[in-house]
Amino acid sequence: MENVIVILILLIIATGIIWYLIRAKRKGETCIGCPYAKRCSSKCDGGCSAKSDNK
Repeated sequence: MENVIVILILLIIATGIIWYLIRAKRKGETCIGCPYAKRCSSKCDGGCSAKSDNK
């Protein structure tokens, strides 16, 4: 019974993550998870130039 509960919890977490990613892509976010995604005009290549804009 414990195995079923653990599997259900993992499925709920995975579904939530997938749902978040789909919604973020539909909104047009280029770098999902990056706090500067809306300010960064370039594609996500491991670094965002928006970090240096806060000077």
